[in-house]
Amino acid sequence: MSGDVTVVDDTWRVTDDVLAAIDIGTNSVHMIVARIDRQGRLDVIGKEKEMVRLGSGGGDMKCLEPDAIDRGVATLARMSEIATSRGARVAAVATSAVREAENRLDFIDRAWTEAGLHVEVVSGFEEARLIHVGVRNAVPLGDTQTLLCDIGGGSTELVVAAGSEVLASRSLRLGAIRLTRRFFDAEPLDPDAVDECRRHIRSALLPFATEVRRLGFETAVGSSGTIECLAAVAAAAHGVEPRTFNNFVVTRDDITTVVEALLDAPTARKRGAIAGVEARRADIIVAGALILEQVVAEFAIDEIVVSEDALREGVLLDFASRLDGASRHHLHDLRRQSVLHLVELMDDDAQHSAHVAHLSLELFDETVDLHGLDEVERELLEAGALLANVGVAISHSGHHKHSYYVIRNSEHLTGFTDHEIEMIALIARYHRKSQPKPKHIEFAALAPDDQRKVEVLAGLLRIAIGLDRHHAGRVNGIRADLEKDRLVIGAVADVTEDIDLELFAATERRGLLESALGHPVLVRSDAAPA
Repeated sequence: MSGDVTVVDDTWRVTDDVLAAIDIGTNSVHMIVARIDRQGRLDVIGKEKEMVRLGSGGGDMKCLEPDAIDRGVATLARMSEIATSRGARVAAVATSAVREAENRLDFIDRAWTEAGLHVEVVSGFEEARLIHVGVRNAVPLGDTQTLLCDIGGGSTELVVAAGSEVLASRSLRLGAIRLTRRFFDAEPLDPDAVDECRRHIRSALLPFATEVRRLGFETAVGSSGTIECLAAVAAAAHGVEPRTFNNFVVTRDDITTVVEALLDAPTARKRGAIAGVEARRADIIVAGALILEQVVAEFAIDEIVVSEDALREGVLLDFASRLDGASRHHLHDLRRQSVLHLVELMDDDAQHSAHVAHLSLELFDETVDLHGLDEVERELLEAGALLANVGVAISHSGHHKHSYYVIRNSEHLTGFTDHEIEMIALIARYHRKSQPKPKHIEFAALAPDDQRKVEVLAGLLRIAIGLDRHHAGRVNGIRADLEKDRLVIGAVADVTEDIDLELFAATERRGLLESALGHPVLVRSDAAPA
């Protein structure tokens, strides 16, 4: 992409700071450095790409190999240095290879200590949303209903969207590297393995196909290096050499021809000799081509428009919106709306949850000098409070554990990183019953600092839940002070209200907050005049 590109979502405010976004994929690491000016234009300063193959290890991507971590961290260090030299603030996200790896914390810790980068691991659904944001910056879709396909090394993201609104999305474990390792590790190509791979892809696509047929779409868009490579092969077959593949159109017949040509070349060396195929991608391009072939067939796509912008541009634009447009003291609009949507679907007493969230935030603000947390954690507390009871839709017994599962696996939470979703889920999980323990696997997996955050935020939430024991909003405010090393929480209510049960329930739930803050807690009435 070159020149100025208009940011498509005019609800965003923009910043003229220099920003950088790094996309840590299964196959490659990409970086874009750009400025988004006050007129809403994206002025690209530079792009970097390095094929790292983070997902090159065995075990279906369950572990990052030491040499892959070394390559990835070294690449991040170089990109960080480039971004710093240009005065850019950096957002770095990691996708399926890191997301699925059991030793992902090794990579994340080294990225911080050796490259100075805080890497956020995004969920598959968030990855799909961000790709859609990036694509809309490159392809003039307007309000057209669109099917988006992005084929990565470890996963394929599918999105149905109308304008800027995502209607449905899936992240499928179909990636060029993943399927190559599973079906095409040996050379030459085995026709039986090709057939088996096709069946595997078709089976994975079928559940989403029903939803796509229900929603419908007018335009299909493809992004990613795999799709650009296939477009290059199709263009070369037509004797065309476009200056850019952005908005280049590939037909169903083109894809069939390209797949046939690739299958006729039984080794990576021979495929690398095909016009348009990058030599470094020749070993994995068959798997990627078969994914696109099956997507086109399953969703009855006649032609697909190529977008050169994808995840890294989406991360950059989202980063800019957070820096310049994120509202203070409540969830960012996109994130908040997704939380409220899940509440609407799963919580039959949303008014109680909203009041508890209100009390939780007041208690957070009143005790900020004690816990020392900031607005990031405040936002997580609000989300956790709103979602604490979504598990009741499964069963009231043990619903705190069900809430964890619903939040952790929901398709509806957008705008959050994978780590943020885990934190929200744990805050909700510990809103009642047992306190966090080292034997709890999910809690034990957190860094010590994040463990403390969960303890503090869940402790605040427990008090707030107690203070709405009647589910009637009798306590309408909170005051808190430290008196002789004791935290005194005053429940504000009209003098006509009986809040004895609320005071008792909050007192019963004070233990987690006491241990998290290191101060005894007293809950008492702080009645307001009638």
